[in-house]
Amino acid sequence: MGTPEFAVPSLRILAENNYDIAAVITATDKPGRRGSDLQPSEVKVAAQQLGLKVLQPESLKAPEFIEELKSLDANLQVVVAFRMLPEVVWSMPQLGTFNLHASLLPQYRGAAPINWAIINGEKETGVTTFFLKHAIDTGSILFQEKEDILPTDDVGSLYERLMTKGAELVLKTVRAIESGSYESVPQIEHGELKHAPKVFRQAIDWNKKGVDVVNFIRGMNPTPGTTTSIGNKTYKTILPLRPWTAGCLSTNFNPKGKRE
Repeated sequence: MGTPEFAVPSLRILAENNYDIAAVITATDKPGRRGSDLQPSEVKVAAQQLGLKVLQPESLKAPEFIEELKSLDANLQVVVAFRMLPEVVWSMPQLGTFNLHASLLPQYRGAAPINWAIINGEKETGVTTFFLKHAIDTGSILFQEKEDILPTDDVGSLYERLMTKGAELVLKTVRAIESGSYESVPQIEHGELKHAPKVFRQAIDWNKKGVDVVNFIRGMNPTPGTTTSIGNKTYKTILPLRPWTAGCLSTNFNPKGKRE
């Protein structure tokens, strides 16, 4: 179960390792830019290339979808960048349903963990697999892998590394569940929990410390992006913007908003 590009390597790695993928569940096709024809999700495109059955339910609680899901008789469900599942779905398989999340849980639960880890100036993040339960991103942890956040990273570069590392962790998790050689551990919440709600394009607060401004831009690049107001005009801020010394920002804007 997945929709965006982030989930594609996880799908492909399972297919390449000869797992019997009963079906791929993804979002319905969406209109393209400027009202163009309906566009399939990246996961649907990959599934069709692999010759797999694709389901695109509008409602995950629809009786007809639940019946079709039951008919697949899957042993295990794998979720990567999909949406919240009702209990009737995640509790269905004999071996359970696990999710891949792009953070070191319990930190950065939510829709945008990569963005917020960079915005908050973290030096390290990672990927986690965990069994689903009622509350989102709170289930027992199966495996975790750490990943350094480089000073030059933005969301795009870190996303690429976590996408690959996440696929490898999905394969490791499936193999462990298949063989029964795993131990799931409840998430331990201690200290301050940092959350990762969905992010939207925002204006930069240039009154903050230089390093915080840089982290904010890095954590919003390439999407959803940041803006800068000069006079009565607003420009999209273009990266890379790098802190040449601690707390300092080096950038020049021309009237078209490009970095020189």
